[in-house]
Parts: sequence; structure tokens; C-alpha cells
Amino acid sequence: MKQIAILGSTGSIGTQALNVIRRHRDRYGVEVLVAGSNAELLVQQAREFSPNVVVIADKSKWQQVRDALIDTDVKVFAGQEAVLDAMTMGSIDLVLSSIVGFAGLRPTLRAIESGHAIALSNKETLVVAGNVITEAAVAHGVDLLPVDSEHSAIFQSLVGEAGIVGSTPFANAVDKILLTASGGPFFGRDRASLQHVTLQEALRHPKWSMGQKVTIDSATLMNKGLEVIEAQWLFGVDVSRIEVWVHPQSIVHSMVQFADGAIKAQLGTPTMETPIQYAFSYPERVESHLPRFNFADHPHLEFFPPDTQTFRCLSLAYESARRGGNIPCAMNAANEVAVQRFVEGRLSFLGIADFVEQAVQRVSFVAKPSLDDLLATDAEVRAFLSV
Repeated sequence: MKQIAILGSTGSIGTQALNVIRRHRDRYGVEVLVAGSNAELLVQQAREFSPNVVVIADKSKWQQVRDALIDTDVKVFAGQEAVLDAMTMGSIDLVLSSIVGFAGLRPTLRAIESGHAIALSNKETLVVAGNVITEAAVAHGVDLLPVDSEHSAIFQSLVGEAGIVGSTPFANAVDKILLTASGGPFFGRDRASLQHVTLQEALRHPKWSMGQKVTIDSATLMNKGLEVIEAQWLFGVDVSRIEVWVHPQSIVHSMVQFADGAIKAQLGTPTMETPIQYAFSYPERVESHLPRFNFADHPHLEFFPPDTQTFRCLSLAYESARRGGNIPCAMNAANEVAVQRFVEGRLSFLGIADFVEQAVQRVSFVAKPSLDDLLATDAEVRAFLSV
């Protein structure tokens, strides 16, 4: 039985991962659950899945969680250091990294250094520290198994190709990666119509049920920009060979065009449980209860180039990737701050891209950043944005 640790168990990906485990208890066990501050849901999950350890990052919630689980054998810890310590447990077979944002970097890296395979949902980890993470994965012989539906689709299209081993394909087999995007709730809108977008409107994603931060990033197309950078690191393909296509039906999850011109794609109904289950079971495929895709229900599959004039965050991500070094890290930090300000009503929807662009222009450039450099960059950006 594969023992799984879930970083971000109370979030959207974490709860869907537990749905997968619930249906396959003969295959998967829960060794560790890590949550940010949702003590009530963490307690419910711990009672159902009986992990060895739970960690609540918010230290003020430790007493609440411990008291609620006092009659169980579950060990309860709290704080960021406890999260890192949990990732060193030798009883873990696979870590699902689904903490949103920069906060997922250090736990994911600690899990890699401990030799655990990673099912990666936290795209910011590779955006911020792609060189550090990929080098650590190679050094420790760890597979990075993508969980994002787009990157899972690319990975599935690559498996079995000549020169493809595990999660590390040889880039010369690939001509282009064709990354699909739903377009979010504002596909087809122009800048003038987005001047007064509300938070509620930005959170009405037409296809996917996701957390608040990811949903807003999807609305600005920053999420797709982050995925471009993630794909660059996961698959060893230069950003110039990664194209984004808006596909409103969200049926083709992404495609790969190979050196001979052939294209392979992975299709399916829009649900995150499929890529989560594939990452858990890889290299096997296991039965799923989910409804089967029927082409008769989807006679029209459409693809459009993205409007990068209206949705400038995508072009900012491409520019950050081309500049390299610590610039994607700075962009990510600025975007996290910008999204939070939008949530709080302190920044307009269109102002997110302007805010990120101005912040990135101020950061001190480091061409080949170490982990310490990246931590410093993140702190530098957040410090001058807090003024």
C-alpha cells in the first residue's frame, strides 16, 4: 500500500485527493495531513483517514486540533518547522504538494531531499525555484509527477515516447508543447469591459472548481503564465516552444507536437480527480468511477490564440521566463500580493498586471539564484510592496 502525505489537505486539490484515496483504500493510505489554518476540516479528515501525523501550520490552532483528536492515535504538531520535519518521515512513499503559492516551496524541497516522490500541484514551486527543484530531484533520484491537468496531459502524451524516462523527457523529442487554457470567466471581453470587475465575477470560473487564488489567476491568465514556466522546467523545453491556446470546452487538457510533426493530446471531462489519481497510480492506471467522455456530447472543440493585450499577465510571465534568474520568483511574489489586494478591494482587476509589472522592474537581478537568493528575492519584493 502506498503511503501518501498531503501538503494542503483542506484545500481544493487536497480534498479531491482524499476522494481518490477514499475510493481506493486497498491501494493508498494516508500517512501525513498538513493544513494551513482550517482546523475543523483537518480534524474531520484525520478522524476518517487515521493518518500517523497531522500538522496545522497555524500554531494558534494546535490546541484545538490536539484536543479534538485526543482520543485517537494521531500525532498532532504545529508550525512551519513541524511541516518541514514531517516531510522527512521514512514511512512516506509519495508527497502531494498542493499548498498554494510560495509557501509550498520549502516543504516540497524538504520532501525531495528526503527521497520522496512528488505529485506536484503547487506550480509556484517550479516558477520560483525551477533550477533548485529540478536539480534536487535529479540529485536525489526523485520523480516529479505533475498533477495540474495540463501538465499531466503533457506527461501522459510523453510517456512511452523514445527518449522519455519517468518524468524527465529529452527535449529533442519535442517540437512544441501546446498548453490549453479555458479562458476563465472573461474570455472574449475587452479591457474597457473589465474596468469594474468584482471579486464575485472573477471567482465564477466556467469549468473548474478551484481555490480563490488559483481562480483569480485563471481569470487574469496569470495561472497559464505560471503553467508555461512550470512546463519549461518539468519537460526541459525552452519557453519559446511552449504555446498557449484558449480552449473554452476544457476537454483537450494539453498537447505535444513532436519533431516529426505528429501531435498527441490527452482528453477527458474537466475534473482534477483524474490527474490526481494518475499521479498516485503511475506507472499503472486504475479504474475510475468518473463518467466516461462522449464525443457526441461535445461536437465542437474550439481553439483560439490568447488576447495578451487584454490579459497582460500571460505576456508578463513569458517575459519573466525569458529573463530568467530570480525574475519569475519576483513576479510570483508580486502577483500573490496583487491578488490579495484585489480580494481586499484595494486593487482593480486590470491593476493586477500593472502592479506586477512595476514590482518586477524594481527587483535586484540575480542570474543564477541559490535557494537563499530566491528566499531573499521573495522577501525583498514583499517588503517594498508592503510600504
